[in-house]
Amino acid sequence: MRPEIRCCHRNPKTGFSAVRLLAGLVCWCLLAAGCAPGHDLPDLPAAAPQAYHLGPGDVVRVITFGEDATTGEFRINDSGALALPLIGDVHATGLTTDALAARIGEALQHDNLLKAPSVVAEVVSYRPIFVLGEVSKPGQYAYQPGMTVVTAVAVAGGFTYRAVQDYASVVRTLDGVAVEGKATRQTFLQPGDVVTVFERWF
Repeated sequence: MRPEIRCCHRNPKTGFSAVRLLAGLVCWCLLAAGCAPGHDLPDLPAAAPQAYHLGPGDVVRVITFGEDATTGEFRINDSGALALPLIGDVHATGLTTDALAARIGEALQHDNLLKAPSVVAEVVSYRPIFVLGEVSKPGQYAYQPGMTVVTAVAVAGGFTYRAVQDYASVVRTLDGVAVEGKATRQTFLQPGDVVTVFERWF
C-alpha cells in the first residue's frame, strides 16, 4: 500500500496576524520610549571648572588674625549675607572664599578695626541638595564635593522599582536663574541642585 503523505499548509491569515502583532508591539515600544518622562528635556549645561561660589545655606569658617570677634563659623543667611560681629552683614552670595575674605578685610579696615587685616575663609559645610521622585527616601541631603546623580540617589536609599535609571531632571540656579536639564547618572552635582528621578511607564 502506498503510504499517505500529508502536507502542512501554512494559514496565510494566521501568519499575517502574527506579523501585524509583532509590528504593533515594536511600534508601541518605540512610541513609549519616545514619550518617556523627561526624555525631551534639554541636556543640563555643563558646569565649567571654576572656584566654588558661595550661596545661602553654606557655612563658612572665617579666621581673622588679631581679631577674635570675627573669627568663627558663620552661616550665609537667606539674604545671602554673613552676619559678623563688629562689622554687621557682609554680602557673600556669588563670591569665592578668597573674595569673601578680601571683603571682610576691607570692612574691618574701613571701620578702623584693623589697619592691615589678614583674613582667611573656607567652606565648612555646603548648602544641601534635594533628591525627589522615584527614590526610596526623597528629601534634603548634605552635598559632598564630587557627588554625582547616581551617588545622590544612593544616599537617598536607591531607585524604586518604578524608576527611570538612565537619566534624571536636575534644576540648577545659574546666574540667579533656575534652569532645568536632563542629567546622566554620572553628571556632577552642585550645592543647591534639585534632582528628580522619573517614574517609568512600563
